[in-house]
Amino acid sequence: MIDLKVLRDDPQRVRDSQTARGEDAALVDAALEADANRRAAVAAFDKVRAEQKLVSKGIGPLHGAVKKAADDSARASAQAELDKQMLIATDLADLVKAAEATQRDADVAADAAVAALSNVIDPAAPIGSEEDFVVLDTVGEPRDFLAEGFEPRDHVEIGQLLGAIDIERGAKVSGSRFYYLTGVGALLEFALVGLAMDLAQRNGFTPVIPPALVNPAAMEGTGFLGQAAENVYRLEADDMYLVGTAEVPLAAFHMDEVLDADSLPLRYVGYSPCFRREAGSHGKDTRGIFRVHWFDKVEMFSFCPPDQADAEHQRLLTWEREFLDALELPYQVIDVASGDLGASAARKFDCEAWIPTQQRYRELTSTSNCTQFQSRRLKIRMRDENGIAPLATLNGTLCAITRTIVALLENHQRSDGSVNVPAALRPFFGNREVLEPINPAR
Repeated sequence: MIDLKVLRDDPQRVRDSQTARGEDAALVDAALEADANRRAAVAAFDKVRAEQKLVSKGIGPLHGAVKKAADDSARASAQAELDKQMLIATDLADLVKAAEATQRDADVAADAAVAALSNVIDPAAPIGSEEDFVVLDTVGEPRDFLAEGFEPRDHVEIGQLLGAIDIERGAKVSGSRFYYLTGVGALLEFALVGLAMDLAQRNGFTPVIPPALVNPAAMEGTGFLGQAAENVYRLEADDMYLVGTAEVPLAAFHMDEVLDADSLPLRYVGYSPCFRREAGSHGKDTRGIFRVHWFDKVEMFSFCPPDQADAEHQRLLTWEREFLDALELPYQVIDVASGDLGASAARKFDCEAWIPTQQRYRELTSTSNCTQFQSRRLKIRMRDENGIAPLATLNGTLCAITRTIVALLENHQRSDGSVNVPAALRPFFGNREVLEPINPAR
């Protein structure tokens, strides 16, 4: 949720942000109106409640005046005034009840209107659609397979030769965009998770295996029931959601808590399955395991003071790059354009690995600075010498398993269908340097 002070003091900045995202700027005016209605409802309630307290305060002395009256005439006069004030008190009680209901409804309406707004983008983020990203760095050179004397195989064929990926049985059991990792394919996942967890722990992250099912508050709080809702799996019978990323349960880990500022940054690294409906991706990446309904992922998450968020964002990017460097993959780093940002992100960097058979770079990892957007929604705050205030949250994918396997198999393949194992992964394979084919070519 965006800062109400920004909405009230600089609504044009919020409108510009909505427009840059390709979203409806009119939502800003709707939020301003709802916020004004809420403040008016609060003022109306406070006014009538103050009147009620004033009248109630005077009723006690009137009861005393009735009891202490010197004669019948004085008693009758005091009783008449008491009855009058009691009627006023009754009317005020009804007005207070109505004003309270109006305020409650106004609160709900205002919260919903403000929640409909995406995070305000960082002024440094490129403006434009998905294709308008800015390349910040390029690392490594894509291999020239033809110069080496062979046409590169795609990961599906290599996976079949190695006995590493079984897509046919995945489809038989679960449908399209499902798969089995078998043999060295399964070992590759364990190796990647091990390498990623080692790197994260060396940099101060606490390992977490979070729940893959969360309640609506957790999913809504992290911003995944807005523009991303179509890709979320919901279990209607239980009103629970399957997470699309460990970001959700990690963000909600400290929901409704106040953290000591001296304990920050708090860094967690979660390993979890991720479930995505992939709505809107019909016809895209239908071959293989690049775009699937389920995959496992190692995700970094950080809670830090807002004034440290930009620096923490750069640190997350550095650790992602360190991981890709260890895998000896050619990749590029991009500054994601405003129209391709998730609702919670103010700025996002992607690392895209070169995929030889697609002849292009594809997203492997990403890191987002969500500023105070998620913490406001999840009611996560920090306490420092200045009091209590929302903190910043950031996330970063360290390893999306299936996409990383795609990149590894295709970039490190050899002409006979075998695959070189990067030095960093060899300890997880008993120091094997090459994965050999076990199945004949089709």
